Amino acid sequence: MTQLIGPGSTIGIMGAGQLGRMLAVSARQMGYRVAVFGGDRTSPAGQISDRAWSNPFDDQDALAEFAAACDVVTYEFENISAEAAATISKHVPLRPGVELLSTAQNRFAEKSALSQLGLTTAGFRMVHSADELTSARSDFGGRIILKANTEGYDGKGQWAIDEDTDIPALWNDAGLTGALVEQRIDFEFELSIVAGRYDNGNCVFFDPMLNHHANHILDVSVSASPLISDQTRREAIRMARSVLEHFDVVGVLCIELFLDRNGRLLVNEIAPRPHNSGHLTIEAYNCSQFELQLRTICGLPSADLQRRAPAAAMSNLLGQHLPAAWTVDNLAAFDRPETHLHLYGKPEARTNRKMGHITVTAEHASEAERVARRCREQLLK
Repeated sequence: MTQLIGPGSTIGIMGAGQLGRMLAVSARQMGYRVAVFGGDRTSPAGQISDRAWSNPFDDQDALAEFAAACDVVTYEFENISAEAAATISKHVPLRPGVELLSTAQNRFAEKSALSQLGLTTAGFRMVHSADELTSARSDFGGRIILKANTEGYDGKGQWAIDEDTDIPALWNDAGLTGALVEQRIDFEFELSIVAGRYDNGNCVFFDPMLNHHANHILDVSVSASPLISDQTRREAIRMARSVLEHFDVVGVLCIELFLDRNGRLLVNEIAPRPHNSGHLTIEAYNCSQFELQLRTICGLPSADLQRRAPAAAMSNLLGQHLPAAWTVDNLAAFDRPETHLHLYGKPEARTNRKMGHITVTAEHASEAERVARRCREQLLK
């Protein structure tokens, strides 16, 4: 049983972005102190922290100093070296642990682990040359996705390949020595499920979210979509439970999924932390994904997840969605109590940079999605 890490203790966060910021807000509300590694006091999470280390993740002395200042450490993104995670875990509990983190960092290791659990994925293999990539294209029916095996996100480090693609040129331009190939799936829609596990083995699950992407970046997530059947919901929960239990997770993770044309649910990837699609849980549930992360890593009582509204939707705010200056007119859409604006405190708005999100609660999923999209459009008027 995890020893209780009570209010007044210090939560350490590896990473200083928006996920860390929202965790820090939850920690503050519950009386915790916050330390951040990987960004200074001007970073999204650093703005909410008591202490911040802007050192690189290979600075062993700084990592040890950070760990000594914390009572428990978690992370808000997975591109942290396994060596840094191991250093932290020598000094203070790191939740979730090193195994899940290192697996999620390596796409081939991740797919292999999922397959060994009996979870369905797209066909995949590693390739190390243009010739091997050409063979994989033929074996997987002519349409594949090439992915950098590490450090890719939001579509970065990914290339769609079809029968007309000049593979030798692409391989040369990509500059890869090895990469993962995945069979392209004809899917009905994409979805995700955020779940948490306590040290006593108790698992809790938010309802799956239906996800829409634009330019490989999450655009809109919808909770309680009628497109997600009860059977799909149960299967998503089963898959998430399998991953939580296999890796002995203490913390929160997200499983990204596809529903294919034949009604099969396939796992795309694991995010070993809260997820962009789960931001709507802040308003839509009695316990957000960030409060759940805090509860699980600190040994707090288990939360019985309950909806606050029948449906909800979230629209991401990227740099191109924000006005040059805030006015009463472009904020007029937020005069309704069911609309909520979240901004992450990033100083510079750039195209495709995540700057915030909008959440809308409603009686029906279609209404929540419609209003979430309309509110975003209103910002530029």
